[in-house]
Amino acid sequence: MAENLNSIPLTMSGATPKRERRDAIENRERILKTAVSLFAQHGVRQVSMADIAKAAGVGKGTLYRRFANKGELCLALMDTQMRDFQNDTFLLMQQSAADGVPPLEQLCGFIDSLVHFTEAHSPLLCEVQRAGMLEGLSDERIQLPHFWQHMTIASLLKTAVFNKQLSPLIDIEYTADALLSPLKADIFRFQRTVRDFPLERISAGLQLFITGLSRIEILE
Repeated sequence: MAENLNSIPLTMSGATPKRERRDAIENRERILKTAVSLFAQHGVRQVSMADIAKAAGVGKGTLYRRFANKGELCLALMDTQMRDFQNDTFLLMQQSAADGVPPLEQLCGFIDSLVHFTEAHSPLLCEVQRAGMLEGLSDERIQLPHFWQHMTIASLLKTAVFNKQLSPLIDIEYTADALLSPLKADIFRFQRTVRDFPLERISAGLQLFITGLSRIEILE
């Protein structure tokens, strides 16, 4: 342990170099705040990483050391909101289960919340998807949005099968993917901006799909 401590480089004053760590944190916060401001003024799609670096007063190298691409930066901007949404969902599901709310009813509620969450963050989510950060489920990406959403939906479907609300013939993994597919950022934006579907219509359509699952004959 003594060797490890002695190997830490010291400043001229003899103190450990905490300034660099503070500077890194300050740079990150300045970059994110700058991105929020530029996105609000010009739109997420129209702002480049070079624009962000210039406005934040940092070099491009500094920016790219912290965020490999704009998708990664956008995902960082959503971190707090995503965590809050996950925590709220977890607490609501706990309370609903304690109150005896059927899992399919919980699933309908979750889908409705997810529709509204996607609407609020779709410009950022589009950039995240464009950067390829929603593809695959490697260890580095285990916290990405669609992974925990898929796990939540699959868990509710499994509980519904266990409670005999759904047939055991239901393909849970496929069904979870099918429910999430219309909420992928690019498809969702197409529905909203090209097809001009209101949020209520998107939510109602997905919930109708869930209701229809319960009508599949349950084999004894």
